[in-house]
Amino acid sequence: MSRSGYTDDYLTEWQMICWRGAVTRAIKGKRGQVFLRELLAALDAMPEKALISSQLRDEQGDVCALGAACAKKEVDPTAFDVEDEDHHDPLGRALGIAPALVAEIEYVNDDSDYRREQDPFNRYARVRKWVEQHIAPPSPAAGAPTTKGDR
Repeated sequence: MSRSGYTDDYLTEWQMICWRGAVTRAIKGKRGQVFLRELLAALDAMPEKALISSQLRDEQGDVCALGAACAKKEVDPTAFDVEDEDHHDPLGRALGIAPALVAEIEYVNDDSDYRREQDPFNRYARVRKWVEQHIAPPSPAAGAPTTKGDR
């Protein structure tokens, strides 16, 4: 099993529906949107546009997407054992996001390409694209005038 914890072995259809709902709410919610913008900035600030898989940071200092977020937020990635299936809660608290979003980003980073790409540069491009696609456009400020088409 991967660090995301995703498996088809034990979830019923209803459990999967509930889980996907939790992921959607985590992505679309205020905290999730703030985090995705921060994550995009962290990815863009990386000197080398490459991501590793299966761990937050390796011995050479290379990171996965959440490892990049940890570096940006000054969170020590060594404080989390990603091999422990219960790491999503403490990592989520440290990053200010729901555990469901931690697992989803781990899945996107590590497992979502069926070919299990090994190239860290392609992984970076794919993960960055996913993050960018899930950032909602900014909503108009409250009380700001709207155009006729917005009514």
